[in-house]
Amino acid sequence: MKNIEKYTLLNTIPHELFQDYLSRKILKVSVYKKGQVIHFDGDKCSCLEVILEGKVVIERIGENGDLFTITEFYPDDILGGNLIFSRNPYYPMTISARTDVEILEIEKEILFELCCNNREFLYEFLQLISGNALILGDKIKHYANRSIRDSICAYLKNEYYLQNTYKIRLNTTKKALAERIGIQRTSLSRELQKMKKEGLIVYDATSITIIDEKIIQ
Repeated sequence: MKNIEKYTLLNTIPHELFQDYLSRKILKVSVYKKGQVIHFDGDKCSCLEVILEGKVVIERIGENGDLFTITEFYPDDILGGNLIFSRNPYYPMTISARTDVEILEIEKEILFELCCNNREFLYEFLQLISGNALILGDKIKHYANRSIRDSICAYLKNEYYLQNTYKIRLNTTKKALAERIGIQRTSLSRELQKMKKEGLIVYDATSITIIDEKIIQ
């Protein structure tokens, strides 16, 4: 493995020590294919994982068994940092590979050793787990408190400012859009139909046009 300097946490480990860990297989790199589940809801967290390549998604299971995306993580992000030293170290949601993914695994004992012996590593580790806790907390709060219509309007408002037009181009499928805002595909279609009947929007397969600008104010 090369170029560890581009990874914030790994860059704090002395190069010789890092290479020694790799040669002795103390650190392990795992590869996952697109769509593969990395951790199921309820799996035990036994190591810290640093994403080296690809995109990982945190998902929750809806009432009908559908998966909805809570948030996404990218190279240099970590998984399991807030769980590994917990008294209940089990993943509360499903974690999947959205693309082909490479992950570096750091076992609990090695992680503890690094935290004890390397102040810079400890500082970066604490920053990363604090950031992850804020991200997940905000996302869960967002989905718990918003109605389906509120979620749709928030999406339209964001896209209106990005695209600078009332005709919002959909650069994704309705299924992917539903996953993005954390609702079921059928619920999204049903609410869009209601909003259309109320004269708030019109839509087709590729766009949603805002008719009543109050919904994005």
